[in-house]
Amino acid sequence: MQVEFEIKVYDDGSSQFQLENEIINDFPFSTYIKFQENRGRTAIRSLMAKEAKYEWLLFLDADVLPKNVDFIKRYFEAILGNKSCDVIFGGISYEKEKPPQEKMLRWKYGLAREAKSVTERKKEKYFIISQNLAVKKHMFLNSNTLLENYYGLDNFFSNQLKRMDAKVLHIDNPIIHFGLEANTTFIQKALKAVETTVILERKGMMDPDMRPIQKSYLNLERFHLLNIFNTVISKYKPKMERNFNSKNPNLLWFDLYRLNYYIELKQNKNA
Repeated sequence: MQVEFEIKVYDDGSSQFQLENEIINDFPFSTYIKFQENRGRTAIRSLMAKEAKYEWLLFLDADVLPKNVDFIKRYFEAILGNKSCDVIFGGISYEKEKPPQEKMLRWKYGLAREAKSVTERKKEKYFIISQNLAVKKHMFLNSNTLLENYYGLDNFFSNQLKRMDAKVLHIDNPIIHFGLEANTTFIQKALKAVETTVILERKGMMDPDMRPIQKSYLNLERFHLLNIFNTVISKYKPKMERNFNSKNPNLLWFDLYRLNYYIELKQNKNA
């Protein structure tokens, strides 16, 4: 079957592979555009969506590759077979081989928290990671409304889809995420994502119980345990930080570490 398509690659202020990427413009129906300044992921994607010709968009990050050779076919069949759906999420996977120790936290977190089966994802249908996402153009433009360059905006995007009652379909069509950050970088980004959650909550742009970290906060608050929790966790933070850079980082500790930061931000009205 003949399918009309276009491929758009927008380089958001990168300094790598610029000459190699220029060849994309030589391919049929393909466009490569290089931006000198970093506009941020959501702003770039919004621009791509506005300039797209067709109803359905398939977003892929630069540091991923399809796991299956019939990757496009699976999305195409899902679109044809589910006319009423607005969003199709194919899933995320990671390489089985362990990375170097300095990237172990990101790899372990990805395997445990992101690489979920279709059955697991259906239990929280609005848990969307936009590294690998097919979405109707109008739905994306109406939900991808926050264009500031924050970290952790997949949470906001997922919350928007929930508020809009978007029809989400989960299928088995993962990509492999190769772009593992160093442990220290990942920790910094994770805390920035926590900051984003608090900022959006205060602006009324995100529900207070969308993320697991928010639900944990509400449970502690209900039983008046916030201060006790933070007092205990604060004593162990140096040990936790050493563990995060070890060969076997503890993800439960990582959850508690981020929750501690979330509570501090929530209690600091000026943060």
